[in-house]
Amino acid sequence: MSFIRNKLVSDAINNAYLLIDYDKNEEGQYESIKQTILSDESLSHDEKLEAINIISKNFDGFKILDNEGTKRICENCQEECLAKLYCEHCVRNYLKTNFEKWTSGNNDVDNLIQQCQMETISPDKIIEWIPYNKLENIKYLTKGGCSEIYTADWIDGRYEEWDSKEKQLKRFGAHEVVLKKLENIENTNRNWLDETRSHFAINNKYGSVVQCYGLTKDQSNQSNQSNQPNESNENYILVMNRMKMNLREYLQQNCNNLTWKRRIKIADDIIFALSNIHEEKVIHRDLHSGNILFDENSQIFYISDLGFCGPADVPLDGTYGNLPYIAPEVLSGKETTFKSDIYSIGMLMWEISSGQPPFINFDHDFDLALKIINGMRPKIVPGTPPKYKELIEQCWDADPSKRPDISHLDNKIFEINKLYHQNNNDEQLDVLNISDVNISISVNSLISSFSKIHIFGEMPEPRNFTEEEREGNLN
Repeated sequence: MSFIRNKLVSDAINNAYLLIDYDKNEEGQYESIKQTILSDESLSHDEKLEAINIISKNFDGFKILDNEGTKRICENCQEECLAKLYCEHCVRNYLKTNFEKWTSGNNDVDNLIQQCQMETISPDKIIEWIPYNKLENIKYLTKGGCSEIYTADWIDGRYEEWDSKEKQLKRFGAHEVVLKKLENIENTNRNWLDETRSHFAINNKYGSVVQCYGLTKDQSNQSNQSNQPNESNENYILVMNRMKMNLREYLQQNCNNLTWKRRIKIADDIIFALSNIHEEKVIHRDLHSGNILFDENSQIFYISDLGFCGPADVPLDGTYGNLPYIAPEVLSGKETTFKSDIYSIGMLMWEISSGQPPFINFDHDFDLALKIINGMRPKIVPGTPPKYKELIEQCWDADPSKRPDISHLDNKIFEINKLYHQNNNDEQLDVLNISDVNISISVNSLISSFSKIHIFGEMPEPRNFTEEEREGNLN
């Protein structure tokens, strides 16, 4: 296959999805998207094939997830299946026959992984137990929040596709992964197995969160080495897709060249991902630009750190998170809710518009927390599209009940995204005038880029700025 221009393919797919006629059934929608791709003159023949393969995988997953669509008889198992590129029954039966060939050493973990495999929707989204000896070149990367993060090479690599002729799953081959150590999980008062189950369920169903390939555990008896995860029996390790750039880094590198069309698409990616998470009745609790990751191949942003993103035991008077993104009601001692995630989305939307983290020139301390509770918000960037500005301000309202729910927010950002993709004006006219924004990355902001425990004591009830305060903040 010739060289594939991933950005063009991603743009073509996005444009095709925006043109969907939702009055049609899924088969009609698929054919419509396919024809849009085939008629796109900006793509080469191989790029069109790549785009169609991607949307075919997506629609196979949608059909199985919704249990709707035209069925066919599988040529191998003779059962009715929904997928066109594979047979979901063959994939699950293949995994089931391999149950006796592996074990984590823990019946609960084995049962969890087996249950996930029996609910597998796509061959490239399979949760599995990964023997630790299948991981090589393990290197310490960083400490993200409260977990140590390592990189490694997975010798066999993830499952990629179903081979109907050979009647088996094929693997991708060796590739780099991230290892996220789950520290002291058996000492926490949370049920880590329930969190893992929730994490895996979202990974099984949706492609908008950073993919988790499964669990592993270092069961060797070797002495600790500086570049090895702790070998404590209490520490399981998540094996995840390796993405090398987060939203904060992406904006720092590309801010001067981003059109509003691109900025709105980034916001759409993140909001869509959160809609999948909320659909599963899960609250993220720690959304910030450091855990929104960019995949260069798909040109899509994904949410990471889903579950296990906080320490095992936060003090009763403490709050865990990245201060500028924490909702004011949480800072004042109330529980984190779905609407708290929406507040974080408002801050992320502002960051996408400005190119810099919120409150970059403030220390992340009691004074900033009090200012946030009393209604201070970042200044809206000049030139921000009115509908986008309106969404930001709704999301970061001090009253959680006045914030949109994720379904409403997803619909609104989709409409704005569609409007900008249908606009044929020269994109260069749409580039943000970065001179209107004070970009300065302070040492303090870099130090404060991770989440941590904050203890502020008693706080007042959150409120919005008055008109006079808002005017003063703009001057």
